[in-house]
Amino acid sequence: QVQLVESGGGLVQAGGSLRLSCVASGRTFSNYAMGWFRQAPGKEREFVASISWNGGSTYYADSVKGRFTISRENAWNTVYLQMNSLKPEDTAVYYCAAELSDSQGPFDYYGMDYWGKGTQVTVSS
Repeated sequence: QVQLVESGGGLVQAGGSLRLSCVASGRTFSNYAMGWFRQAPGKEREFVASISWNGGSTYYADSVKGRFTISRENAWNTVYLQMNSLKPEDTAVYYCAAELSDSQGPFDYYGMDYWGKGTQVTVSS
């Protein structure tokens, strides 16, 4: 089992920034690709970004490309999502997820093995 705990969400004005963190425990973190997903009210959960086990490959949804950056620090069992130039449409619950994989991806919702409980991000206009 892998436990994932997200933090860093909150309320921010449009154009602002937030950094989400996700700390993993329970298994060797570097064995897992990691991803961020989000779900807005009334919508399906969608892919935001993902990163391979060693950080060698990253992937982004078109809607966040150029504004969000995913990174990881394996020594600290942590994956980050730096979110800049936030827009009201970025408002959602953001989830961290892990996929047991030694490949360079890509990675998607269906491959994820473990999920966190989410952190709320609200962007006001």
